[in-house]
Amino acid sequence: MTKINNIKKPELLVPASSLEVLKTAVTFGADAVYIGGEAFGLRAKAKNFSLEDMAKGIAFAHKRGVKIYVTANILAHNSDLDGAKTYFQELKRLKPDALIISDPGMFLLAKEICPELEIHISTQANNTNYQTYLFWWQQGAKRVVSARELSLAEIREIREHIPDEMEIESFIHGAMCISYSGRCLLSNYFTGRDANQGACTHPCRWKYAVVEEKRPGEYLPVYENERGTFLFNSKDLCMIEHIPELVEAGIDSLKIEGRMKTALYVACVARTYRKAIDDYFISKEQYLANMAWYQAEIGKCTYRQFTTGFYFEKPNENTQIYDSSTYVNEAVYLGTVDSVDERGFARFEQKNKFCVGDQIELMKPDGRNCAVTVRSLYTVEGEAVASCPHAKQILYAEFSEKAEAGDILRVTIPKC
Repeated sequence: MTKINNIKKPELLVPASSLEVLKTAVTFGADAVYIGGEAFGLRAKAKNFSLEDMAKGIAFAHKRGVKIYVTANILAHNSDLDGAKTYFQELKRLKPDALIISDPGMFLLAKEICPELEIHISTQANNTNYQTYLFWWQQGAKRVVSARELSLAEIREIREHIPDEMEIESFIHGAMCISYSGRCLLSNYFTGRDANQGACTHPCRWKYAVVEEKRPGEYLPVYENERGTFLFNSKDLCMIEHIPELVEAGIDSLKIEGRMKTALYVACVARTYRKAIDDYFISKEQYLANMAWYQAEIGKCTYRQFTTGFYFEKPNENTQIYDSSTYVNEAVYLGTVDSVDERGFARFEQKNKFCVGDQIELMKPDGRNCAVTVRSLYTVEGEAVASCPHAKQILYAEFSEKAEAGDILRVTIPKC
């Protein structure tokens, strides 16, 4: 972390669900990436990392000066502990930069087995006051992730009461859980799948009705409009317009939510926040001058409208979405360029269909968006094809402009 005018430049911390997405996060501007293994994290439905892919990801990131943090933030039961010991021994060998933990028992195991690794305390531990921060500091934690229920004023007060070298990490973008720090029982109650064990079914996004006690089985609809009401459906957090306030609050790491998101989402969010942070540290004027670009780019990610969460005031009726649980989606992910051969043809794995003659966009890590025409498509066997309708098919594409390895292929959906 660098200092400009005696203000610490915060780390940009980006999620990754797979090795492909990790590489995208690194390429598009992350200072650090957080990932989960195949167990002991809170995103069991994410693809997550095998130990082999984790080793490859750590090597890829470290070669480029980017840190890797591994989540092990379940609330563990007795039956989890033996497996956790083995897992921590494997992580000791792989040497990530930190472990993200919420459970005190898991904390003790990690500290005993791999004391050389930093430990960061997950938001799942409900870190809402400076005494909690000091408690974890005294146990040996390097960093604590603030609860999402905290305002910027509260975070500033925490910073004033903890050691300068202790780090604060805070979420600045992404989905908001109905139990904001993640301690939720709805999924377990309805489906038997425990959110605190990494198996949340996201019932906060479901549509609900009301049943009167003496009339069982008679469901009374709750209407905000003709599409019903989604009682627990929060808007997504977005702080792209408030980088100065986040920096001035003394936050060390600005964290993006989304360990189940696509490479396009990660590239979009990482690149936009990277530019916003860097612009602000050049000058506040440059940051404000580029605000329209940030807003346009962040809108090309999938999202459920935006809110600033608890940072400035307690959420009210305007921070919920009552008529839908679907995402706004303004761009479609077509693939990521793996490499470019001597002919200038881009190799990629197809994610969504497009055709020869289509106009698409090359989204580049440096902030450029290049509109190109698809001139030709070829299979790996060299057969010319008119389109790429099969997901995960490896293809080569010739564009009207030469692509580069790492470019994201996308198409923007026209607004009605």
